[in-house]
Amino acid sequence: KPTLLPLLREETSSFIFPCNPALQRPELQHMVMELLRCIPLLLFLLFVCGLDHFIFSVLSIIQHHSFIEYSYQTSHHLSVNVMGTSLMAELLRTTIGALNSSFDTEVETSNLVCLPQPTGMTRQQYLNTCLPLGALAFLCLAQVYPFRLRRAIAAFYFPKREKTRVLFLYNKLLQQRKHFLHLQRGRIARQARQPPGLWTLLLQWCRRRWPCLRRCLRRSCTLCGKPETPRHQPCPNPDCNALYCESCW
Repeated sequence: KPTLLPLLREETSSFIFPCNPALQRPELQHMVMELLRCIPLLLFLLFVCGLDHFIFSVLSIIQHHSFIEYSYQTSHHLSVNVMGTSLMAELLRTTIGALNSSFDTEVETSNLVCLPQPTGMTRQQYLNTCLPLGALAFLCLAQVYPFRLRRAIAAFYFPKREKTRVLFLYNKLLQQRKHFLHLQRGRIARQARQPPGLWTLLLQWCRRRWPCLRRCLRRSCTLCGKPETPRHQPCPNPDCNALYCESCW
């Protein structure tokens, strides 16, 4: 009977292994989409912070270069002198002399009250403004780990449905592997019928001429592209230079 284990390299990359702490390819795709949704918020936040700094700079320039101070000084002196010693002179001196006055006026004022009093945001305030967006981006990175529990929770409450899903996935992988091997056989056959390129011939000549360079001039698996290891198997056909890794072989 056909079996799935061990999984091929292409099949492994399409699965999510819950015990693996690293982010895996299906999770990366979902995480990147979530991070892309944060870009409009980031652009809006940068626009608001830039607009705030621009308005503060304009108001600060107005405050420093539009300050005007007024100083007003005036003095008033009125003195009436009545000459003579007659009765009329004494009477006029008594009545008109009350009009004598003297005062000085000094007024200083400015437009400081009318000028804007801007207050710039501190670094801590900018940090507190960007902190929610940073927390949102961190949650986009960390949400992949709680999402791994969804299948376990569903399997605990619906065991029959979980068994159906496992059987469906098993049969689906068998069909995909069958079609995959069929397509790869055709690709390798077409590649074998083509004459080798100049670079391939040069590498083969260097490997035969200097065996010590085989570690540097390592080949890769014809099927999955895995770098050459001692477990790789060459094709038994002497006219074929194909090399396969252990799982593909």
